[in-house]
Amino acid sequence: MKSLNIHRTWLIAVGLLAVALYVGIPRVTATEKRMANATQDSLKPVVSFANLADQKGRSVALFTEAARVMQSPRCLNCHPVTRTPTQGDNLEPHQPPIVANAEGQGPPGLACSTCHQTDNVRTFGDPIASVPGHHPWALAPPSMAWQGLSVGEICEQLKDKKRNGNRTLEEIHKHLAEDGLVGWAWHPGKGRKPAPGTQQQFGALIQAWIETGAHCPGN
Repeated sequence: MKSLNIHRTWLIAVGLLAVALYVGIPRVTATEKRMANATQDSLKPVVSFANLADQKGRSVALFTEAARVMQSPRCLNCHPVTRTPTQGDNLEPHQPPIVANAEGQGPPGLACSTCHQTDNVRTFGDPIASVPGHHPWALAPPSMAWQGLSVGEICEQLKDKKRNGNRTLEEIHKHLAEDGLVGWAWHPGKGRKPAPGTQQQFGALIQAWIETGAHCPGN
């Protein structure tokens, strides 16, 4: 009987210790997870950079934040180094294999619009996915390849009229802040993670970057 009591006491002690350890472990609630994801997927507002006294440093910081959009898979897939687009969050080879022409379209008989309609089209099966859609749908020009570039290199590329389609900074802002195909990055359809923030926030960061001198990281 004495042995039984000792065994029972030991089990109770172990149980109490386990409860104490469990209670002491910090647990992340569902709300906290959503807040963490929202922070990770959002863009810092322009006002959050106001405390940077050095204007050049503020300009660089603004572009670096905006570049989170440009370096997201939603943008990089259509800004490949080669004339072959990629797809998915891991920049996988496009299926079917496509080599675009100078206009950013597929070969004769297999133009982008063959599969990419005016809207996203949900596919069947599991997991849920969709075929991207927007009119027009095309690759960025070769001079605007972003894959593999640093934030500073993308920045210099955007400012270079010889590579950006002979656009002024104001025209670059209008394109990034208002263009519908750019805006698709925030409405990519089922099975894809949108670009960080919103197009409005992105445009505001680009505008503030321009107003502070359009300085690039690394310079």
